[in-house]
Amino acid sequence: MPEMGMVVDPSLPPPTTQPGYRIGSDAPTEWALHLVYPRELSGLVIALEPGLILGRGVPGLVPHETVSRQHAALHAGAQGLELEDLESRNGSFVDGVRATERRLLFPQSLVRLGDVLAVVDEPPAGIDTEPRWLKALPGIAPGVVRLRQALARCEGSAPVLILGETGTGKEYVARAIHEQSGRSGPFIAVNCAELAAQLFESELFGHERGAFTGAQNARPGLFRSADGGSLLLDEVGEIPPELQAKLLRVLQERQVRPIGATASVEVDVRVLAATNRKLSAAVEAGGFRRDFYARLAFWEFGLPALRERRADILLWVQRFFAERQAEPQKLEPLLLAPDAAEAVLLYGWPDNLRGLERLAHRICIAQPKPPVSRADLERLLPELGAPASAEPVAASAAPPGRSARPTREEVLSAYQACGGNVRALSRHFGKDRRQIYRWLKDFNIERSGGRTPTK
Repeated sequence: MPEMGMVVDPSLPPPTTQPGYRIGSDAPTEWALHLVYPRELSGLVIALEPGLILGRGVPGLVPHETVSRQHAALHAGAQGLELEDLESRNGSFVDGVRATERRLLFPQSLVRLGDVLAVVDEPPAGIDTEPRWLKALPGIAPGVVRLRQALARCEGSAPVLILGETGTGKEYVARAIHEQSGRSGPFIAVNCAELAAQLFESELFGHERGAFTGAQNARPGLFRSADGGSLLLDEVGEIPPELQAKLLRVLQERQVRPIGATASVEVDVRVLAATNRKLSAAVEAGGFRRDFYARLAFWEFGLPALRERRADILLWVQRFFAERQAEPQKLEPLLLAPDAAEAVLLYGWPDNLRGLERLAHRICIAQPKPPVSRADLERLLPELGAPASAEPVAASAAPPGRSARPTREEVLSAYQACGGNVRALSRHFGKDRRQIYRWLKDFNIERSGGRTPTK
């Protein structure tokens, strides 16, 4: 079943940006550099290939005063595409590490040339013809553009399953699906994890007066309240199997029977479901009914985590900042200094959009003098200055052909190629840094002051 960020639509090629891939001949697609900062350069894209020179006066044009005429070069290295600084005036950085030597590039790597920030990702996913989805799912990341294109096809009344980590924007997308469906009824959302088992049927299907102790008045239930509209079953993966069977019957028959009633009532409701669990794995483990999953997933979409759509992070910060202004008509855009923008882009954001929303809220309250510096941000959100171990586990365990636990030679070779940088090694293997530290200790690989280890 699909990994996070993939679109289940046989007519569309699935995204292939997976943590752990090197940018090289073994990678499944071509790659590009998506400029994201400063704002006036956002949206510019440069195709990546060995031999390309990046700078102000060369084919790999980066038009900014802090970028040298010939700033950096790309090379085909032994393990993939590498970036070399060409003794530029303001330096080149990959994932926050200065490129004093050639640096290996990965999907979602952050490249800094002078004050210009860019993200390595797939080339643009064609022309974005679905602007009506921009409010729910803004962004320029190719996987997000492709997802908007796929969402435009899910019209009708069939159920939709939305997968994604906590805070990736599943409810934003569910609301957009409802709004674009043209259904006249309301959009109602319910968190299934908060429904007590003994109240589950009553909340969803309703009850008659006197149906049980305390039922002094009849209640229609959420399905009937959403008649003609859409009902979002958030955290659907938390519903126990015995209650899944009751929902399956409603989906199949499009009828509900309130508790205490003798007859069923027809309902016209489009069911949208969302979860941060991998339901396909839960099905195989016996924790989720296969027939219920099949009924829910007529359409299935996966929302990528922020670390898998890094090119969109600054856009979301601006959006949340604008939403919190008391007088939006007088809004001045949020101005971040280059080091502050770099810190925001490098952080792993384990809470995804909720973390960005919290940051924007604190900036609005504190109102630091623009441009907002990295020090300002670290005072408002201390985790931005925390050690890199705060970064979450990558979405995929390892690239194809690699075992979950590499050999000492594989770790040592990759560590050397990453210049002794644990953060880059973590991204290379798609593992949390604590696991990387354990491997270095287990394999007796020296890591002292960032020096490149020896055999």
